[in-house]
Amino acid sequence: MKFVMMWRERAWGSAADAEAAQERVLEMMQHWSPPEAVTFHQFLVRVGEYGGFAVIETDDLEALQQMTSTFAVFEFAMHPVIDIGAALGAEGAAVAWRRGMGA
Repeated sequence: MKFVMMWRERAWGSAADAEAAQERVLEMMQHWSPPEAVTFHQFLVRVGEYGGFAVIETDDLEALQQMTSTFAVFEFAMHPVIDIGAALGAEGAAVAWRRGMGA
């Protein structure tokens, strides 16, 4: 299953707290690699902000939970997505079903 993962840095109490969190994330990223069960198709950062997006693929929800729990400094949101061709096919089938029932 594909997901768009969104993350943003949690609000911190002071500038010093934010700077310490940023340093910790940079340190962690030097040693971190994604779980084997998770494929990153794109890994993007929002310019001028502390957060970003990734297009990932996995069927292992435990791997996602572990991955997001590793970086407690961020808030994550996972959005399941499908390719446009699959979406259009599903929507076409739904339209055909509605038309067939006389609605």
